[in-house]
Amino acid sequence: MVNEESVFFSRVLTELTLSFHIIYATIGVGVPLMIMIAQWVGIKKNDEHYILLARRWARGFVITVAVGVVTGTAIGMQLSLLWPNFMELAGNIIALPLFMETFAFFFEAIFLGIYLYTWDRFENQKKHLLLLIPVAIGASFSAVFITIVNAFMNAPQGFDVVNGELVNISPLLAMFNPAMPTKVAHVVVTAYMTSAFVLAAIAAFRLLKGSNHIYHKKALFLTMKVGLIFSIATAIIGDFSGKYLAEYQPEKLAAAEWHFETEENAPLILYGILDDGEVKYALEIPFALSILAHFNPTAEVIGLDQFPEDETPPLYIHYLFDIMVTIGMSMVVLSGLYWLGKKLKWSFVDARWYQWLIVLGGPASVLAIEAGWWLAEVGRQPWILRGIMRVEDAATSSPHVDVMLILFAGLYLVLGVGSIVVLSRMFRKNPVEQEIEDRHAEKGGDIL
Repeated sequence: MVNEESVFFSRVLTELTLSFHIIYATIGVGVPLMIMIAQWVGIKKNDEHYILLARRWARGFVITVAVGVVTGTAIGMQLSLLWPNFMELAGNIIALPLFMETFAFFFEAIFLGIYLYTWDRFENQKKHLLLLIPVAIGASFSAVFITIVNAFMNAPQGFDVVNGELVNISPLLAMFNPAMPTKVAHVVVTAYMTSAFVLAAIAAFRLLKGSNHIYHKKALFLTMKVGLIFSIATAIIGDFSGKYLAEYQPEKLAAAEWHFETEENAPLILYGILDDGEVKYALEIPFALSILAHFNPTAEVIGLDQFPEDETPPLYIHYLFDIMVTIGMSMVVLSGLYWLGKKLKWSFVDARWYQWLIVLGGPASVLAIEAGWWLAEVGRQPWILRGIMRVEDAATSSPHVDVMLILFAGLYLVLGVGSIVVLSRMFRKNPVEQEIEDRHAEKGGDIL
């Protein structure tokens, strides 16, 4: 028997946990690559500023990893507590990628510990850099395996359904489902992109606050260049995601685009509002939805008229799609202009107003990540396992989920505030200028 109150609070708690965890998880996936790039550039150019970048980013990264471990554990626990019927049905299938995700994390954690405790213990710094490769691989593959679980929930396969149970299970076929390639690629690449823009925002903020040190200028140029590469990659993979949705989850694409009637030559609807079922004030781009869905301007795109009303995702996901796409494309333009401006010596990219835009790009990129995940999860509704189990049938009937929600909200508040305070004090008490002076003394004047 469905307990509607429990279903509601289970939804809210899961959304809260995922929304909080995704911030630390994204940084946890992306920052190791940024550290590796900075250290590699430092070694290649024999530039201690980039080496120092890698050191300082690594210190901050450890704090975010610690919080991410706590929230990741909370997600695993809540899967069993809040969605017991789903775990009973599909637990045997998702156990393999969940186990591999844990293995990938241990792989990352072991080498991260060795990396942190072996600074200055290698005469050849290239050998120390090699320790970052398993760290970056472990971090990225954690995202790969956990995203495979989510992909399976969107495109379940690799089993037979007999008397309401999943039998004849093929774990590998379940893992390599149709949603996996685009979802995994999109999650990993956007993590790299977001991490780059968050670090760029910090560098730009330090410049705005009066620290005109070359260290921050190098950090800004490096992260904006890396952010440009991954924001372009994100846009390309996003296009492939649209084609996946058109073929395998057309109701999600139709809801996200407010595409109500099946038609050829379908236009793309951006922005606007829904007023009593009518779309108003929207930007309509002719043929663009047909191109997005099928790479053909005259192709037919399935609309919501092909689905029962009780299987239609909430239409507010259109706003989430707009937020995600608008921020993503804005970051391509912002980073592209910055890179071009530096190459062509355009002065406006060093202006304070442009640096403020870069600062805003950090939290905006995180917001785009959140909007993307809300779009992915809400767009699967009403299913928890598409076409097989609805959300209300998967939830616990316990009457105490509201108490859990309050307790976990308190935990996330403490973790969020605590991590910000610790990171702020860590870098405020050890400013880059002081650290450069210290290393200058250690190296006998090699650092400017």
